[in-house]
Amino acid sequence: MTRLEGDKESLVLQVSVLTDQVEAQGVKISDLESSLEEHQHKLNSTEEMLQQELLSRTSLESQKLNLMGEVSYLKLKLVDMEEKQFHGVERQHKAEKMKDCKHIVILWYCIHGYMMELQRLKTGMETLLVANDEKVSRRLSKVTINLFFSLGLVVRFLNIMYSMSMKSNTVLSSRIRRTQSGGLQGEDLEPNQFRRGGLRATAGPRLTRTPESGSTVRDMNTPFSQWTREQVCGWLEDYGLGQYVNLTRQWVDSGQTLLSARPQDFEKEMGINHPLHRKKLQLALRGFSTKALEKSSELDHIWVTRWLDDIGLPQYKDQFHEGRVDGRMLQYLTVNDLLFLKVTSQLHHLSIKCAIHVLHVNKFNPHCLRRRPGEERNPSPSEVIQWSNHRVMEWLRAVDLAEYAPNLRGSGVHGGLIILELRFSSETLAMLLNIPPQKTLLRRHLATAFTALVGTQASLEKREYANATGHAPLTTAAKVRPKKLGFTHFSHLRKRRPDDLADYICPIDSGGLSAMNGFSHLPYAGVRGLSPILDREPERREQVGPKS
Repeated sequence: MTRLEGDKESLVLQVSVLTDQVEAQGVKISDLESSLEEHQHKLNSTEEMLQQELLSRTSLESQKLNLMGEVSYLKLKLVDMEEKQFHGVERQHKAEKMKDCKHIVILWYCIHGYMMELQRLKTGMETLLVANDEKVSRRLSKVTINLFFSLGLVVRFLNIMYSMSMKSNTVLSSRIRRTQSGGLQGEDLEPNQFRRGGLRATAGPRLTRTPESGSTVRDMNTPFSQWTREQVCGWLEDYGLGQYVNLTRQWVDSGQTLLSARPQDFEKEMGINHPLHRKKLQLALRGFSTKALEKSSELDHIWVTRWLDDIGLPQYKDQFHEGRVDGRMLQYLTVNDLLFLKVTSQLHHLSIKCAIHVLHVNKFNPHCLRRRPGEERNPSPSEVIQWSNHRVMEWLRAVDLAEYAPNLRGSGVHGGLIILELRFSSETLAMLLNIPPQKTLLRRHLATAFTALVGTQASLEKREYANATGHAPLTTAAKVRPKKLGFTHFSHLRKRRPDDLADYICPIDSGGLSAMNGFSHLPYAGVRGLSPILDREPERREQVGPKS
């Protein structure tokens, strides 16, 4: 019993010690809980402040984009007004010149009459001199005075016209200096050409280039093989390849030297290491050899940079300008060419492909794209296919989606992509506009407007195509990879022509259209008949299995 009582006392002592420890731990736990509540409160307040900051930043970005859109629109409007004013001044100047020419003709006839009368009097002066010496002298003096008075009027009038022409030339040169505010190099501009803007211009492609626009005097009827060394060098300057003129002058004897050269000679003798520059030169020389007139050759590389603005891909203007990509190169662009130009997005490949096709349809008319809303209320697909990126943004503003319109900058969305690519749907457009998926009413409104734009039949065929083929929807994350040849292909390389190896973005012939990435489908009826490129036989359509 004594031992048990001792154990009991020790246990009681241990229990009291443990009780004290539990109480101390409870105090610590209560302190930690209060500290945790305080930190949680601070965290909640910080999250609220962050959310408010994000909302404020989003609203500021939206305002910034809207202001950028307004500034761009005002710039375009200012350019149009300047162009209209310039044409008005030019027409007025021409009218004044015609009026002045009329006065000059009248004065010339007057002087001619006086000269005839003076000659007549001089002829009969000898016979009349004896009998009517005083009368003839008075008549001759009168005619001479009138003649000199008329000549004085002519001289004074010509001086006035000269001063007016000098004044108009001064105004025109000031206008050229004011409008050439872009970032072009000196080799791209010519002293006798009027160019508007530079690589940053968004006024759209208004200028084209013709073979006669060069500053070097060349007879275009003379075959290229007979051109002299200086004529060839001058042509290279005009063609945007002026950096190779020095080596060319040391190597080339005549145009025949370039025509008979091999592709590796351009790199060895002229120092053309840029593959697109070699391709540009080869395409031009092929045009000289075949004497084929291609409308695309009239569009220079400056026009192409402005064309990129129109189709909504201005972020690639520096690469295209560096590669000197002109209209003829657009016609023969390949997938690897675009990858070399750092265009890796599948959506952007499709955008460029559809835009090139629109150029084919319109025979490379530099003014085929529409940039401003017209009088059409219900545009047809053949009209929508010619809409530029800016025109699509104007349509978004018209259907009460103005706050999302600036998101299309740099997206590559234009009318040709909307109409020609069956995988491009209202969901794709909503994704590019950054409309959240939870805004179902807004997306439904966009789908309704999109259906009204492309037509009910087109929307139905787009939906059927997507469901039948099972293609993944277009996304901005999809990339294009260069094609790699396996070992089995190398045995056939020597048997194939160089043109057969070219994977053109937009093939010229209808037979090659099926090889286009993502474009191997038959266009719907709304755009059939626009071009032989789209009007293929039904059996050329990709085999599609029946719906399950």
